[in-house]
Amino acid sequence: MTPNCCFYMVLLIGTKVICDSLEDHVSGAGTRCPVGYFPCGNITKCLPQQLHCNGEDNCGNRADEDNCEDNNGWSLQFDKHYTKDKYNKLKSLAFQTKTPECLAGDVPAECTCQGLEIFCDAAKLHAVPSVSSNITIMSLQRNLLRKLSADVFKKYQDLRNLYLQNNKIRAVSERAFKGLYNLTKLYLSNNKITNLEPFVFADLHRLEWLIIENNRISRIYPLTFYGLKSLILLEMMNNSLARLPDKPLCQYMPRLKWLDLEGNHIHHVKNATFISCSTLTVLVMRQNKISSLDENSFSSLQMLDELDLASNKIESLPSYIFKELKELSQLNLSYNPIKKIQIDQFDFLIKLKSLLEGIEIANIQRRMFRPLRNLSHIYFKKFQYCGYAPHVRSCKPNTDGISSLENLLASIIQRVFVWVVSAITCFGNIFVICMRPYIRSENKLHAISIVSLCCADCLMGIYLFVIGAFDLKYRGEYNKHAQLWMDSIHCQLVGSLAILSTEVSVLLLTYLTLEKYICIVYPFRCLKPRKCRTISILVLIWIIGFAVAFIPLSNKEFFRNYYGTNGVCFPLHSEQSESSGSQIYSVVIFLGVNLAAFIIIVFSYGSMFYSVHQTAIMATEIRNHIKKEMILAKRFFFIVFTDALCWIPIFILKLLSLLRVEIPGTITSWVVIFILPINSALNPLLYTLTTRPFKEMIHQVWYNYRQRRSKRGKGSQKPYGPSFIWVEMWPMHEITPKATKPVLCTDSSDASVTTQSTRLNSYT
Repeated sequence: MTPNCCFYMVLLIGTKVICDSLEDHVSGAGTRCPVGYFPCGNITKCLPQQLHCNGEDNCGNRADEDNCEDNNGWSLQFDKHYTKDKYNKLKSLAFQTKTPECLAGDVPAECTCQGLEIFCDAAKLHAVPSVSSNITIMSLQRNLLRKLSADVFKKYQDLRNLYLQNNKIRAVSERAFKGLYNLTKLYLSNNKITNLEPFVFADLHRLEWLIIENNRISRIYPLTFYGLKSLILLEMMNNSLARLPDKPLCQYMPRLKWLDLEGNHIHHVKNATFISCSTLTVLVMRQNKISSLDENSFSSLQMLDELDLASNKIESLPSYIFKELKELSQLNLSYNPIKKIQIDQFDFLIKLKSLLEGIEIANIQRRMFRPLRNLSHIYFKKFQYCGYAPHVRSCKPNTDGISSLENLLASIIQRVFVWVVSAITCFGNIFVICMRPYIRSENKLHAISIVSLCCADCLMGIYLFVIGAFDLKYRGEYNKHAQLWMDSIHCQLVGSLAILSTEVSVLLLTYLTLEKYICIVYPFRCLKPRKCRTISILVLIWIIGFAVAFIPLSNKEFFRNYYGTNGVCFPLHSEQSESSGSQIYSVVIFLGVNLAAFIIIVFSYGSMFYSVHQTAIMATEIRNHIKKEMILAKRFFFIVFTDALCWIPIFILKLLSLLRVEIPGTITSWVVIFILPINSALNPLLYTLTTRPFKEMIHQVWYNYRQRRSKRGKGSQKPYGPSFIWVEMWPMHEITPKATKPVLCTDSSDASVTTQSTRLNSYT
C-alpha cells in the first residue's frame, strides 16, 4: 500500500469519526447537546431524554412538548392518500347544489332517500330492493341478506358506494357485482362469507376500497382480485386465512397501497407472496400465527412505509429481511417471542422514524439503534431499555409504575415512606428482641417463638432499607443502571431476603395461632409443648423459608430472572414473559401456602373467640367474662384485620395476574412498600408491646423508678431494687403447681372459664 493510499484512508476514517461525533452532539438549530440530551427549540438549553414528551413544560417555551405525536405509518399514509382525495372531491362539489328531494323514483317504505342516495339500514330486508338505476350510494347495513345472487346489482352502473356490512351473507355469486363499473367503495364487513370465487370483482375497475373484515374466509386466490386495477385499500381483518397464495398476491391489483390482514391464521410468509406489490405502503399482519419469514419476504416492497408484525409467533428474524425497506418509517415487532436481535438488524432502515419493540431483547446494546439517525419515537417493553437509544427524543415507556428513568422509586411518597416503614419495622422488632429477656416468662418456648418472629419481621425492614439505599445510589440516573441492577446478584439476594422474611413470618404466625388455638379450644387435652419439639418446629420453619427464597436462584433456565422483573426485586405477580416454572412456583407460594395459612389463622381465631364465648355463657360471673370477651374480641379483630389488610390485596393481585389482567406497576410498588410490611411492622405491637405482661413490666419499672427517687430524697433507707421480672401467664402448660391449683382434670364450666381467662391474660 502506497503512502498516498494510507494518507487518504486515515483522512477518510478521521472524517467519519468527526461526522459521527458531530451527529451525536449537534441537533436542532445549531444547539450543541450531549448524547441523551435534546435542545429546547431556539434557546440554548438542553434537557435529558426523559423530560421530553412527558406532559410537562420543562423548557419554559413548551419546545420539549412539541412534535410529540407519532403520526408515522398508516395515519400519515391515510392523510396523504385519502384526505387529499376527499378534499379535491369536496372542492369539485362545492358549486353543486345538493337537493333534499329524492331523485331515485319509488323506494321501499323502509328506506330513506336523498337525491340519488338510498339508505335502507336496519330495515329487516331479505333481498336487495329494486330502485332507480341512476343511484350513486346504496346502504343496506344491518339487514337479513343471506346471499348475493348473480346480476343483483347489474342495473346500478352509476353506483359508487355500496354498504353491505352487518348482514348474514354466506354466499357471493361470481357475477354478484357484474356491471358495477363505477363503484369505488365496497363494504362486506361482519358477514359470514366463507369463500370468494375467482373473477368475482372482475368488473370493479374503479374500486378503490374493498373492506371484507370479520368474515369466515379461509382461502383467497389471486384471480379473486382480477379486474381491481384501481384498488388502493384492501382490508381482510379477522377472517380464517391460514395461508397466503403461492402466486403473487398483487398481480391484479397494481395500485394497491394498503393491505390489512390482521387477526387471521397465517403461519408463513413466502418470498413470492408480495413480489408484485411494489406500490404497497402499509402492510398490517398483526395477530396472526406467523412463526417464520423467508429472507426475501419483503424484498419487493421498496415503497413500504409501515410494516406491522406484532402479536405473532416469530422467534427469529432473517439477517437481511429489512434490507430493501429503505422507505420504511414505522416498524412494529411487539409481542413476539423473539429471543435475540442481530446487531446489524436495522442498519438498512435509514428512514425509520418509529420503532415498536415490545419484546425481551436478551442481547440489547446501543449498536443496534445507532444507525437509525432519523428515529424520533421508540417503544420498548421495558422502560430501562431507553438507555440503549439515547439519541431518540421520545422513548416510551418512561416508567413501569415502580421505577422511572430518573429514580428506582418513581414517586416522592414512595421514596420517603420506604425509609419510614423500614425504620418502624426495624426499630419495633429490635426493641422487642432486646426487651424480651426482661420479661421472664414461665413459658420460655413461647418467648422463643416471639423472638423468632421478630427476627423474620426485621428482615423485611432490612429489605426496605436496602431498596431505599440503592434508590439513593442511583438517584437522578437510574435508567443507566436499571438493567444491570435487576440482573445483579444484589437484586437477587435482596428479593430472596424479602421472600424469606415473608414466608417465615407467615409460617410462624400460623404456628403461634395453632398453639393458642389448641391451648384455648382444647384446654383439658394436656397437650404440653416440649422444648425439643418447639425448637425443631422453629428450625424447620426457617429451613422451609430459606428453601422457598433461594430455590429460584438455583436454576436460571427454569426460573429465569425470578426476582429481577422490577426495580424492587419482589416477584409479586406473573408476567407474560415469565417462564412456566416461575408462574407455577409463584402461584404455589402466594395462592397455595400463604392463602392456606391465612385461612387457618382466620378460622383459628374465630374458633377461639367462639369457644370463650360459649364457656362464658355457662359461667356464673357473666359480667366479668363478658367484659373479658369484649377485650378478647377486639384483640382477635385487630390480629385478623391486619392479616387480611396485608394478604387479601396480594391474593387478589395474584389471581388477576393469573387471569392475564394487566396490573399497573404503580399498584405493585404501593403493595410492596405499604401493604406487604404491615404485619412485620405491627407484629411487635400485637404480640408483645400491647400484651399485659409487657404493660405490667413498664408499670413496675416506672413504679420502682419513682420509689428510688423518693427514697433517695429522704436518704434514710436503701431503695427497693427494680424488678424486671414478670411471669407471663399464657400458655398455662408450664405453670408450676405452686402457682396455680390443678384444674386440668375437672369438668366444671367455672374452672374452664377461669383456665381460659388466665391463659389469655398475657395478651388481653
